[in-house]
Amino acid sequence: MTELIRFILDPATRDLHADNERLRRAGPLVPVTTEGVDAWAATRYATLMTVLTHPDMTREIEYWDPAARDSAPPGTAITRIVTDVSMLNADGEEHRRLRAPLAAGFGPRRVERLRPKIAAITAELLDRLADMPPDEPVDLRREFAYPLPREVISEMIGIPRGHQDRLHELTDAVAQVSNDLEDGPEVREALHGLLHQIIEERRRTPGEDLITDLITLREKDGGRLSETELFATIDLLFIAGHVTTVNLITNAIGALLNTPGQLDLLRSGQCPFTAAVEETLRWDSPIAYFPFRYAVRDVEIDGVHLRAGEPVLACFASAGRDPGQYGEDADRFDISRPPAPHLAFGHGPHFCLGAPLARLEAEVALRALFEAFPGIRAAARPEELRPLDTLLGNSTRSMPAVLGPRARQAADPGAPAPYQARRHSRRSAR
Repeated sequence: MTELIRFILDPATRDLHADNERLRRAGPLVPVTTEGVDAWAATRYATLMTVLTHPDMTREIEYWDPAARDSAPPGTAITRIVTDVSMLNADGEEHRRLRAPLAAGFGPRRVERLRPKIAAITAELLDRLADMPPDEPVDLRREFAYPLPREVISEMIGIPRGHQDRLHELTDAVAQVSNDLEDGPEVREALHGLLHQIIEERRRTPGEDLITDLITLREKDGGRLSETELFATIDLLFIAGHVTTVNLITNAIGALLNTPGQLDLLRSGQCPFTAAVEETLRWDSPIAYFPFRYAVRDVEIDGVHLRAGEPVLACFASAGRDPGQYGEDADRFDISRPPAPHLAFGHGPHFCLGAPLARLEAEVALRALFEAFPGIRAAARPEELRPLDTLLGNSTRSMPAVLGPRARQAADPGAPAPYQARRHSRRSAR
């Protein structure tokens, strides 16, 4: 029996997209090892779509081969994700039970009503940027891309003002935007402890927020959410509700500053800012890899035989640059390309609940930033920027730029930008 040659996926890689190109060339499903775990990597768009929708693939950890599961190293990103007891790792009726209480709060119409609040937070951040020296580099990840979604999700789910500074300090470390704290077990433990405290305070003093809604559901119908599921859901909402959007906004700023002609398409109205958001999601997915789907039984996908219990890693960043789906220029950032679906938010029942919110935040943020600072330019070449050094997130730890003078009249960040619809009007990914 021929022994498989496994690719090593290094979370600290300096060139994620070069790694992914090698994986795609190796095949649609490639044996890999990452963080001490052996898995298959779904490297191409069509293959990933199949894995995400195949009836014999599941997110439920009980289907992972017990010997492989028990040998997985503790404390890794993979271990944290696959052992989460929220809707993230449930399927079927169980998944619907856990997701249903949140669906209404993240629907497109409900999210659109947040536009004025998102615009107000964006305007405050632009004012802070305008107070900085216009000819000196500023880190737009730290000072703009990160605080916007963090503030929005904090208010949306009901983080009390008195806890926000400490919570933000801890999540700064998790999101790798802090120079004061490094992400690690102690930080994660402190973060979870604080979230538990916030839940208890909301239990005593309810508000009009998602934490209160979930607590009410738990106490009025204890069969809907266990106490453990309540915490896991709130933890997921807070972390996932802003960290990936930070990457999206950061990646979009970098792509627009470093790709000649793209900002001109936006400023001239030839393309809408929503096109920049969707092209960024395709070209530089906020999530690099995500564990796991497990084979419920022996199954063949794209000519590869998976044994029951084997895990498959979803390669979202790789699928977004698959020439088989997007053509030979798939590795080129171009907001004028015809609209095409992407998988950055997943597909099917696990399609990202926060997709409408992430899209809205990115659209508002990008339009406001580039209209406020028409002379903005990158302060470092892309290859000089340090990646996040994590298996999951795909972005850089900083995004330095020189802003230049602020425009005398900046547009209202909350108003949708006019544009020539032409063929560039974007559809939501499905």
